[in-house]
Amino acid sequence: MMDQGSKVSDCAVNGLVEAISHHLVARRKVTPQVDHVLDEISAATINKDFLEKYSAPSSRHQDMLEAAISNIKVQSLKNIRNALILAKDKLSWRRDDDDYYAENEDLGDGYKNTNLHSLLIGPSNAKYYRPDFILGVFLLGPFTFYRDHFHQAPELYINLSTRTGWRFSSGKWDDYPAGSIIFNDPNEIHATRVYGDPFVSVFCWTRDIGSPCKIFKRGDWEIVERALQKEKSAVNANLSHTYPCNTPTS
Repeated sequence: MMDQGSKVSDCAVNGLVEAISHHLVARRKVTPQVDHVLDEISAATINKDFLEKYSAPSSRHQDMLEAAISNIKVQSLKNIRNALILAKDKLSWRRDDDDYYAENEDLGDGYKNTNLHSLLIGPSNAKYYRPDFILGVFLLGPFTFYRDHFHQAPELYINLSTRTGWRFSSGKWDDYPAGSIIFNDPNEIHATRVYGDPFVSVFCWTRDIGSPCKIFKRGDWEIVERALQKEKSAVNANLSHTYPCNTPTS
């Protein structure tokens, strides 16, 4: 990933990138696109222009991040989980404030309010440099619908969370487990729905990273979001029943 003689100023971030690389090496025969991702990671160098100004998440996002990391239970993800625990406070966390979408895109409140990411490799805002490749960590809050969208950049996800719903150009929803790898071809339509636990993943764009994301409107958005909110209300009601508030008596 860098000149072996270079001094790594932040071992925790380097350790996270190495843990991701080792996870991908074991899956290169299953997902052919992994080879290109590994080549890009190996070619990354220290970004000398990167200002090490750590940007902590808001308290709300911090709680979601902590919960998401604690829910990484699969043994094959243990090294990534441990590395993420060590690195999370040394990363610059950002919300997507029209960084990837045009200002007028109809993203929905779920994505706008809960998304968070931190880049590990990229042309800017990252510890390590590649001109046309990004690798990072991505977070979404529970009961969130990330609406159907597409982009020119090929994209790879490593799902770290127990279960998330995904649909692609066919429009059919399928659930994917922790440890699964998802690869989106250029301009492939895809959407994600998050259930009761926050969603955390490793993601990368393998080229054409300057191309914008665009929303693909489907007619069932309100139905999907209403179902997630109904599930959220049911969970909250159950928690209230399980842990009732004490009513003051006179």
